[in-house]
Amino acid sequence: MKRSKDPDRQESKPVAVIDIGSNSVRLVVFEQAKRNPVPIFNEKVLCGLGRSIATTGLLDKSGVKRALRALRRFRAICEQLDVSDTEVIATAAAREAENGPDFVSRAEQALGCGISVITGKREAQLAAAGVVSGFPDADGVAADLGGGSLEIIGIHKKKGLIDGVTLPLGGLRLIDISGGDLKMARKIVDAELEKVSWLKKGKDRPLYAVGGTWRAFARLHMAYSQYPLSVMHAYKIQVNEALKFARVVDHLSAESLEQIAVIPKARRETLPFGALVLERLLRQMRPSEFVVSAFGVREGTLYSTLSDKEKARDPLIDACAELAVLRSRSAEHAHELCKWTDALFESPGPEETPAEKRLRHAACLVSDIGWRTHPDYRSTQSQSIIAQESFAGIDHPGRAFLALTVFFRNRGLTSLDDTPRIHQLVDKNTLARARIVGAAVRTAHMISASAPHVVDKTPIFYDGDRLVLQLPAELSNLEGERLDLRFGVLARELGLESEIRIAERAKEAVTV
Repeated sequence: MKRSKDPDRQESKPVAVIDIGSNSVRLVVFEQAKRNPVPIFNEKVLCGLGRSIATTGLLDKSGVKRALRALRRFRAICEQLDVSDTEVIATAAAREAENGPDFVSRAEQALGCGISVITGKREAQLAAAGVVSGFPDADGVAADLGGGSLEIIGIHKKKGLIDGVTLPLGGLRLIDISGGDLKMARKIVDAELEKVSWLKKGKDRPLYAVGGTWRAFARLHMAYSQYPLSVMHAYKIQVNEALKFARVVDHLSAESLEQIAVIPKARRETLPFGALVLERLLRQMRPSEFVVSAFGVREGTLYSTLSDKEKARDPLIDACAELAVLRSRSAEHAHELCKWTDALFESPGPEETPAEKRLRHAACLVSDIGWRTHPDYRSTQSQSIIAQESFAGIDHPGRAFLALTVFFRNRGLTSLDDTPRIHQLVDKNTLARARIVGAAVRTAHMISASAPHVVDKTPIFYDGDRLVLQLPAELSNLEGERLDLRFGVLARELGLESEIRIAERAKEAVTV
């Protein structure tokens, strides 16, 4: 497998995280231990270990059998992939059941390695670490709903992780102790949440939701609202809308749930109870918004093993730089585009915030990933790849900006009617920036043919009401009709005239 050549990183073998939860047993094998985690294998088996633990005190017999079978398979997969390190954690069901120690011992034999049965507090910390891994600037409250428990923990940029708590409110546990009665379950949820005195500290701050049941809830809302992007990570729902929708979902009958194709069959049983927990949590906390995190305990486990230096890296820029190595004609040229386009956003050009500059650089890095695709499909395929890519450290408007930039880079500046529907996620200013950057990279390709060490010799700059592209004398033959046209499009997008100048022959400037 091809990897990025980064002098600051040691090449390493794949690493694995196995999460033995109350509902599911899951293996994720990551390409290597790094800031932008890339899964190369992901498998989940819904065993239901904690299905009846609240009433019997024991792990589900059939669940134990299925879990051990899955773990033996996971061991074989890890050996096959030459995994260098395997972190195995077990959560609520294993730590609470009377027969938990016996199961853990058998599971260790099946895996051939030790298992960490983590406390509820540690589970909350790992879930929060996963959120921070996916949202580097996270500042709010993380809540992880599993089959056996609900972990809630505060995330502060300066203070770190505080006020972690675990509550017996997992979906399977609620079904068990309430006998499947939602009215009784509501009373149980309210009584447990009232014990958390600090919950209102989350008022007007984001609630980062972790766990498969809440992802299923968000996927249902996404389908209901005809959202133009199918990526779960960083999907947001405003609190009033989330409350309203949760009330609808927690009243769905089993027959109604069976008709919902977008929800996996295994999640339909716990979905109403997960929606109920969410509704009661939102009412007590009153956060600013509900934000889905696809990064949770497993990613948090990996993140916790990284060095401080690795944690400090930008996961989005790292991921885009790696895509440039794997898919573009020249990763070096992709990095040169970042600097080359800087000039467009210097005075008197459009203003640019540091966050916008970061996204522009990310867009430049992935701008050539579709070059092997047939020209007729290059724009839509590239846009789709970027829109759906497993990025961390980016919200949906930012993701849309990257996808639109790559679309415009390959298709040209289309009318709004021909622009992908994902443009609905960005404002007019962001759409305009995507068009400018897309047009700039199209121009750069006409200069360099995506070869390195060319555009850094051909600066662009503002001169009065003109945007100027300067070619050195030795590259003067690059001036031509196609370059004139593309540079002219870029200039017009900025409301300027365009001019191509040949260095040391300024009097023979070509105006287009």
